[in-house]
Amino acid sequence: MALPLNVFKTVTKVGTTSTVGIYTAPIGYTGVVLLAQAANVDANSHSVSFSHQRSSTTTEIVKDFAISGNDTASLLSGKLVLESGDILVLSASDNTNIKFIGSILETLN
Repeated sequence: MALPLNVFKTVTKVGTTSTVGIYTAPIGYTGVVLLAQAANVDANSHSVSFSHQRSSTTTEIVKDFAISGNDTASLLSGKLVLESGDILVLSASDNTNIKFIGSILETLN
């Protein structure tokens, strides 16, 4: 059976104080992050960190980025290309109030 050429994915995650991999680009595909947003659903300000990992190298996209209470922040100003095996990583200053949503296009290599 042939693999699909393009696959759209929606990734959702509640941020925690532990750094967690939220998406890994699958083998044979390139992932293109089209949207990455975090919402603070609490009245108090909380922060979020969002990074890219390749092998043992972590590159911060935003680090300890404060989001005001009941507000949303875009974590990317453009698109991000992920090679097979690259990982998106998320953490927050609170265990329940930062909610992440991302849209990713996986395209066959």
